[in-house]
Amino acid sequence: MPGTRGATNSVQQLMERAQAALHRNQWFEAERLAYRSLEMARAARDFSLMARIALPLQEARRQRIQLAFDSDNFRIVDESFGEDVRVDPGCYLVQPPLVGADSRRLRLAAFDQEVPAAVLCREPLTKLKLCPIVTIGQVTIRTKIDPPKHWDRPTLDWFMAALEALGDAAIETLDRNADPIRLVDAILARLDALPDHEKLHQELAHACREAARAIAEGRISAQIETTGPELDEIEEEDAAASGESE
Repeated sequence: MPGTRGATNSVQQLMERAQAALHRNQWFEAERLAYRSLEMARAARDFSLMARIALPLQEARRQRIQLAFDSDNFRIVDESFGEDVRVDPGCYLVQPPLVGADSRRLRLAAFDQEVPAAVLCREPLTKLKLCPIVTIGQVTIRTKIDPPKHWDRPTLDWFMAALEALGDAAIETLDRNADPIRLVDAILARLDALPDHEKLHQELAHACREAARAIAEGRISAQIETTGPELDEIEEEDAAASGESE
């Protein structure tokens, strides 16, 4: 279809600009261009192209988050902030009385300001002395991990491991038996909530290749519309903790 070919050409042009930005170490520009390309390729149902976009997008985000880790600035945030908040490079642990929505606002503010920042939200300890961590977007992702040795002085290593655990929990909740296109959209929804997890991008690339293969083999139609990103909360629950309060 002419419209689809035109969209594909536009995406490829955007990706050339994204690759050029990567070569210039312009991580924010590269991420914006790659993400816009991903959205356009999804709208055009070009899953092969989406698979090729996923890894440059991952690289732009990896470089951005590494700058945050290298900044030597680690803060606990537990006081409200306005829409005009100015963010410094670094890692931010959001905690009560602030919630997951606040951590998302902080992360988006940092990106708008082109400031490398890693943001994580934790909740009060459970009865089993586990630390719930959460991120929100098109879906909510929550899991429980061991708390830092010193609650008021968590280490950067604990912070980085917590971010990784949150992404791993998001992957574990994927329905591997879902329609390939629905699986792609489920991963996109998780990336909206947690864009800094490398394995999620790798999962996206793999799922997109599988969707493209299924379409090529006639197992599914590229014209099938899904119901959009799932809106249910994603939550990894420890069966042993099923009776505890949050």
